[in-house]
Amino acid sequence: MTKNPEDCMYTKEHEWIRVNGKTGTVGITHYAQKQLGDIVFVELPKVGDHFDTNESFGTVESVKAVSEIYCPVAGDVTEINEAVVNSPELLNSDPHGDAWLIEIKIQNPPDLEELMSAEAYDEYIHDEAAE
Repeated sequence: MTKNPEDCMYTKEHEWIRVNGKTGTVGITHYAQKQLGDIVFVELPKVGDHFDTNESFGTVESVKAVSEIYCPVAGDVTEINEAVVNSPELLNSDPHGDAWLIEIKIQNPPDLEELMSAEAYDEYIHDEAAE
């Protein structure tokens, strides 16, 4: 049984995207927030910024480390989640729900084919944790 939402697709860098038509909502996974520990700061881009697939669009800072966040697909930012900027700890409590990071207008839908399903991502993090 997967603990990652099955309506999302996942990257090897531990981001998720939930696609709705031509837009996608992007966040970091439960696994990522658990690895980071207590999150204290989030830096997000501006609405209108363009990012290519796998390009860094922001950072998440925890008491342990600062981590880059990567865009799972190419596109333009249409919305950012101000709630996470104002309360970064939301990422620890609800990474797949209220703590989404950005919405993006997907430029190249075939990019989505490169991402993992929830089941494949579960296997990936299981293998990564075993190393």
